[in-house]
Amino acid sequence: MSVEAPVLPEGSPRPQRGDELELRIDSLAFGGEGVARLGDGGYVVFVAGAIPGDRVRAIVHKRKRSYAHARTLEVLEPSPERIAPTAGHPGVPWQVIPYERQLEIKRGQVDDALRRIGRLDGFELQEIVPALAPWRYRNKLEYSFGEVGDPASPELVCGFHAPAGGNRVAPIDDCLLASERGNLARAAALRWCRAEGLTAWERSRGARGEAQADHEGAARRDGRARRGARGGHDQRTRPAPDGRARLRNLVVREGRATGKLQVRIVTTEGELEAGSLAAALSEALGESLSGVLWTRSRSVAETTAGGETELVWGEAELPERLGELDLRISAEAFFQTNTEMAELLYGIVTEYAALEGWERVYDLYSGIGTIALTLAPRAGEVWGIELIEQAVADAIAGARRNEVTNVHFFAGDSRTALPELLERAGRPDVIVVDPPRAGLSKKVVHRIIDASPKRIVYVSCNPTTLAPNAAELVEAGWVLRKVRPVDMFPQTHHIECVALLERDDGRRISASSVARVQSTPRSLRS
Repeated sequence: MSVEAPVLPEGSPRPQRGDELELRIDSLAFGGEGVARLGDGGYVVFVAGAIPGDRVRAIVHKRKRSYAHARTLEVLEPSPERIAPTAGHPGVPWQVIPYERQLEIKRGQVDDALRRIGRLDGFELQEIVPALAPWRYRNKLEYSFGEVGDPASPELVCGFHAPAGGNRVAPIDDCLLASERGNLARAAALRWCRAEGLTAWERSRGARGEAQADHEGAARRDGRARRGARGGHDQRTRPAPDGRARLRNLVVREGRATGKLQVRIVTTEGELEAGSLAAALSEALGESLSGVLWTRSRSVAETTAGGETELVWGEAELPERLGELDLRISAEAFFQTNTEMAELLYGIVTEYAALEGWERVYDLYSGIGTIALTLAPRAGEVWGIELIEQAVADAIAGARRNEVTNVHFFAGDSRTALPELLERAGRPDVIVVDPPRAGLSKKVVHRIIDASPKRIVYVSCNPTTLAPNAAELVEAGWVLRKVRPVDMFPQTHHIECVALLERDDGRRISASSVARVQSTPRSLRS
């Protein structure tokens, strides 16, 4: 379930940052944290690393007026549901919950979001699709470099950030989210970096190797770095004193169907014997290595996106197969991180789209074209819109490679590109959307209302943003028919689901929805 934190009455005690608390966890919030309440006022504390029924000792790392965030230091009394962890590394917080219970919780959270946030009912919530493999299912892992041990002679590590509020990188011996082949790639890269005597960059001022716990703070720092780039950038992104690059991240991507690996090292500016790294990886991985890339980044945000990327060795694109599709995936292109479950997910999209072979389909946020190419053999024509130009190039190349001739892709922002597409291609019968976690902006929802498709298939990675989007479409004349959760990410709180909305031709579009559409600036209207 989710929790809306209440406002405390005046005088109620509120914990301070750094306070240690003993807490009883009574539920799970969206985002996977345990929920505890303090005092008569019910002050809410969201606790990372805790599950319902636990009594824990936790330390507060962020405090607001009506709620706080803490991380578990010790489980004083375990929940009856708690099981022994399998993995010894971060990134799998729900591994202590039995898998069948994880599925129940995720399905319940989708239902709760739609009913409580969207105030929707009358829809069919289908059974959640369980993962084919509960471990070693990810085709992409982003690791962080850090340093541990004696500050005078630290040891370089490559792993995951410690749980919320923990300002360090936890080393990993065997990542149970990655295949054994993927683990070999990470270990070989780390071994080479250590042999070269390379160092990790400083994520926070004065604390080498510390991860930023506050995403908003990182974004503000990144904004300051960009503003200051004209006259010199943040010292943390400069080379080490010896002129060599400092290590930020290692991205290992795997073609699950092809067995190929792509390794990308992300550093600050500076010198790097990248060819030597490629040779070491090639020796360790043999023919499974597809390509090695090097990204130099000036951003102080904890991200592997952006910067300047060059191909060091091999192919710039990772070969992969998804069902009958032959794909090539660029280093920063979006691709579902669970390949095997993506096939099942797109099967549900195909089922909900219910194409008969003559329909015009729009695919918004089309990425490298996997959904569009999956639907094309069943449609009259498919049009994909994607903001990232490289992804559009990948999609066009994918259509050619797979000899799909009735699909068209172009680069653009759905907010402004949909009117042009309507004029060029005509109104769609079906619209498929697969937006980022933030969901659809109001302008995009208005554009969809303008396009007036008979059927909308919404692929969501966040039920709390699906809910208000679906509610606005229902208000405008569509009916939410059914929703099916899909567990793409076992051992974590993340939830994927597919929703079907159909236009109710017996209803008139609500006056409020028409008013919202008509209030959109003229330059954005079709």
